[in-house]
Amino acid sequence: MKFYAPFCLPFLVGALVMAAVIVWKYVVWFAELPRADKKRVLFGIPTPRTLGAVGEVIGECLLHRRIFRVNPLLGYMHMSLAFGWFLLIVVGWIETVAYLGLRWVPLQGHVFFKYFAPTLMLREKPFFDFVMDLLLLFVLSGVALAWAKRFCSRAMGMRRTTRHVPGDRIALTALWFVFPARLAAESITCGIYGMGGFLTGGLGAFMAEHLGRSTLVVLEQGAWWFYSIALGVFFVALPFSRYMHIFTEIPLIFLRRYGVRPREKESSADRFQIEACSRCGICIDPCQLQSVLGIDDVQSVYFLRDRRYGMLTREVAQNCLMCGRCQAKCPVGIDLNTLRLNSRDTMRNTPDERRYDYFKGLDRSEGEGKVGYFAGCMTLLTPRTMTAMERIFTAAGEEVWWADRNGGVCCGRPLKLSGETDSARRMMEYNTQLFRRHGIRTLVTSCPICLKVFREEYRLDGIRVIHHSQYILELLSAGRLRLERGAASYAYHDPCELGRGSGIYDEPRRVIEAVGRLLEPAHTREDALCCGSSVANTVISDGDQVRIATSVAGELTATGADAIVTACPLCKKALVRGTTTEVCDLAEIVAKRIC
Repeated sequence: MKFYAPFCLPFLVGALVMAAVIVWKYVVWFAELPRADKKRVLFGIPTPRTLGAVGEVIGECLLHRRIFRVNPLLGYMHMSLAFGWFLLIVVGWIETVAYLGLRWVPLQGHVFFKYFAPTLMLREKPFFDFVMDLLLLFVLSGVALAWAKRFCSRAMGMRRTTRHVPGDRIALTALWFVFPARLAAESITCGIYGMGGFLTGGLGAFMAEHLGRSTLVVLEQGAWWFYSIALGVFFVALPFSRYMHIFTEIPLIFLRRYGVRPREKESSADRFQIEACSRCGICIDPCQLQSVLGIDDVQSVYFLRDRRYGMLTREVAQNCLMCGRCQAKCPVGIDLNTLRLNSRDTMRNTPDERRYDYFKGLDRSEGEGKVGYFAGCMTLLTPRTMTAMERIFTAAGEEVWWADRNGGVCCGRPLKLSGETDSARRMMEYNTQLFRRHGIRTLVTSCPICLKVFREEYRLDGIRVIHHSQYILELLSAGRLRLERGAASYAYHDPCELGRGSGIYDEPRRVIEAVGRLLEPAHTREDALCCGSSVANTVISDGDQVRIATSVAGELTATGADAIVTACPLCKKALVRGTTTEVCDLAEIVAKRIC
């Protein structure tokens, strides 16, 4: 049996180009991985992590479980296209074997099987006719939802969808036509030969009845040409478009399981993250720059797009709160904040822009004790928090080493967020030596920004780093601190770096419940809103920061609480500017209720 016709050529050329470009990308990306990352891959392959990666590939690349959790309708759309197409390929190959046995069939023979073997398919195999038509209908339902998402995003639960570059438009247009073209081509052939299932056979019979079989014979070649061209164009455009994520998310999952992640300096590992972005647009709606300020061209989807194509600007790289709301929603699990940071580092540390380093460490610490307290820059600007912590330490009988009560060195994270990675690293090294020189065993901080960098960027083996909410709860649990519970109600605001950044949600709430009644705003825990005054954003104006703070404070006061409580000095400063309701740090309400 001959398995070639001229219309196969666009498909074959497209498949060849796609395969060549993808293989070339893989080879270059893996070759340029740092040596340490290559070792992680090599030693990670023969471990259970590989099986875990396989399970994640099935769950995320085919079934799209994360998207389902965010938006079930979008989840179904993505699953129907990915899993449906996958099943069409697999069941189609099984169908070929069922008809032809275990003989070699070229690729186009599988793809265009109904065209090449219509006489064979007259031998009824109703199972395959039904299943293949059902799968095609499944995929077509996803195509219909994709059209709805593009032209009426709100109906799909999204305020807005993404704007595309030319490559995306070409690939998307071709994809929209692939499956309707397949339906038309297969239905015409089924109509000519009187075969097919409920969908292709039914549509083919309808066309044969109303158009006549002779007309279908004339249309058949054109229909299969159109299907082949749609496939070929999609395949050629795929490696240069958003759809490269289909073949990039899979290795990304394996690499992530093996411990290969973006670092503070750009590396080849970043390419697997950047090109795994499907530009689904889920990251747009959570962004408060978009929902409050109307800024809709700097979100993570555009940052990744611009960095991929080498057109990233300082405006896009710097205009981000880095609050983590988009990262928490990203269905691919891309490490968006780290990619932002190393992009800023690259822009900041070019030869023309390298800054002179005037850093000189100055030890202004005081006191003795195995517990150290690092206030942080923002806490020094909200002195009531430090006063409250001093009262708490005294009530608990804790001897404390005060790292920076009289001023001192920054933790380094604000510098790192601005792209000054090298200067930040020098600060971190100085602080590490300072902590070790004074022999502390527990380091308490009131600033989530400091907490995150101490835990993730410092080498503090042997020193336990905790937030003051955790420390206060430990004192309460041990009976070292006694509080009088009052009737006041408090709306708690989850700071970005404490909640999404460090996973601390329960401890502040348990402390609040020890002194009064806890009320939750509409957006809370992982979905909590950013206060708007993030030190990560160096672009938006002071007035814009206040606008965001006002919107967040409005949601908190809507709970009817007597006061707003947060556990971050920066959030406190921001929210105070956005409301007339009392705003307190967690330590303040605790200090007021000490027996």
